[in-house]
Amino acid sequence: MGANEDQEMELEALRSIYEGDESFRELSPVSFQYRIGEDGDPKAFLIEISWTETYPQTPPVISMNAFFNNTISSAVKQSILAKLQEAVEVNLGTAMTYTLFEYAKDNKEQFMENHHPGNSTPTPIASVISVEAPSTAPSSKKKDKKEQLSKAQKRKLADKTDHKGELPRGWNWVDVVKQLSKTGSKDDE
Repeated sequence: MGANEDQEMELEALRSIYEGDESFRELSPVSFQYRIGEDGDPKAFLIEISWTETYPQTPPVISMNAFFNNTISSAVKQSILAKLQEAVEVNLGTAMTYTLFEYAKDNKEQFMENHHPGNSTPTPIASVISVEAPSTAPSSKKKDKKEQLSKAQKRKLADKTDHKGELPRGWNWVDVVKQLSKTGSKDDE
């Protein structure tokens, strides 16, 4: 059998095995993703396997660069990839995508023993929140900006107010007296 026939048979087998499995995703007829661990599990990770033209006689390309794996340190990713690469060498020449996914599922705890999700998960969330908060503050400052006064207006305002910037007691009494004289007061009766 040629490489293409082997790939077609393996593709058919993968589709039938993982039919209805939410963890499995066929990106293309030669590229697959599998989520190891339950949805919401802090130690879950995603493996992507892509076949080369001469697969299974040559090893597939195994990647953990998916966004899903951002909380996993590069050291843990390298460790997982190294262990998967050992399994590839053992299975070279045979259909191994299913074998690699199952090997990762069976050894998930061992693969992720050095992963500490509590330390890495809050950091991106906190940085997103801190980035968002300042962006709303400058727009409100622009709305509250006061009208600029000329030198003459500032001088006139300074002459009316005391050293604290407050108007003196009784500055509007003249207006009150004028208003009372127009409307009439109780004392006039």
